[in-house]
Amino acid sequence: MGMERLTFTGHSGEALAARLDLPDGPHLATALFAHCFTCSKDIPAAKRISARLAGMGIAVLRFDFTGLGHSGGEFENTTFTSNVEDLVLAAKHLADAGKAPTLLIGHSLGGAAILKAARQIPSAKAVVTIGAPFDPGHVTHNFADALPEITRRGVGEVMLGGRPMRIGKGFVEDVAAEQLEGEIAGLKRALLVLHAPKDETVGIENATQIFLHAKHPKSFVTLCDADHLVTRPEDAEYAADVISAWASKYLDLRQPAPPIGAPEGVVRVSEADPDGYLQDVNAGPKHHIYADEPLAYGGTNKGMTPYGLLAAGLGACTSMTIRMYARRKKWPLASVHVDVTHNAMHAQDAGGPSKIDEFHREIHLTGDLDAEQRARLLEIADRCPVHKTLESGAEIKTTLAD
Repeated sequence: MGMERLTFTGHSGEALAARLDLPDGPHLATALFAHCFTCSKDIPAAKRISARLAGMGIAVLRFDFTGLGHSGGEFENTTFTSNVEDLVLAAKHLADAGKAPTLLIGHSLGGAAILKAARQIPSAKAVVTIGAPFDPGHVTHNFADALPEITRRGVGEVMLGGRPMRIGKGFVEDVAAEQLEGEIAGLKRALLVLHAPKDETVGIENATQIFLHAKHPKSFVTLCDADHLVTRPEDAEYAADVISAWASKYLDLRQPAPPIGAPEGVVRVSEADPDGYLQDVNAGPKHHIYADEPLAYGGTNKGMTPYGLLAAGLGACTSMTIRMYARRKKWPLASVHVDVTHNAMHAQDAGGPSKIDEFHREIHLTGDLDAEQRARLLEIADRCPVHKTLESGAEIKTTLAD
């Protein structure tokens, strides 16, 4: 995944710091991500979701709202309305660069801001909220004890996420007055609502209200045991999987023609967990699987091993080849499945000990086939292209990208 750091001008004229996560391959669409209240663009959940989307060809812009992270300005002078303005300006910056966002994603209060901003972003086709409040004023319960001081003095210091933050009276009044019912009802974009039933910061009833007020197409998916910030890697991965699968239905992710000599296109493998071995495997924008290693080998066991994937390729190709032949012959093959096991054997040859990889393939055929037909289909299995590649060997050419 590539990355470009950039800045754009926010509502107050200050420079806002942004990060554009770019696909390594073709750029098929762009998403705009709004982070949670007083968080930053670099929260782990945002990173994981952005990486997953970039892997399927969707660039993702994440930025720090005014006064937060690396962005300029004073947070105490911001409001919910100014956050919405920042989002609209971020979308305009992308549009001016030829990357108008078609997917909008918002986490927590950022989700509420995305709902408010969506109709001001003409290019948007789909909207995702994660743990978003139906009533933006709900956020003030995080610093309820400080509200009297903020009202009296016009500004107050509160502790949020273990950090001191200055909250202005303008923010409190603006967020309390905000009503999203009309914006949600008139969204006219596909909507995905993600929320955790055990979210103690923004209750699940908020997701219910957002979903009920929205028109179709709309979807709701529970994040099960996730916390509000989606801090556990497995929860962030699940959210990323759901968003990527859902978004592919509503975005135009047409893949360009594959390179000459590579009819399957490019299979891109990207590291998903630098502390383990989890890999995102993408074949174009529509097809994704995980590769991993077992726990005993330092992995997290969330996907097939590399040799498991190789065995799967052999088994799938064998089954397809048999079906293709039986269909052409109009033979009564009801079903076929192939069991493949891999074993690294050690043998002795003239050059000393060597390792031989053995794949054992057991083919199961059902249907009213006679003995001659079954024998012929067994022969046809050896004509499977992957079988031939493994048997004859392949030349692998490796280059280092610039």
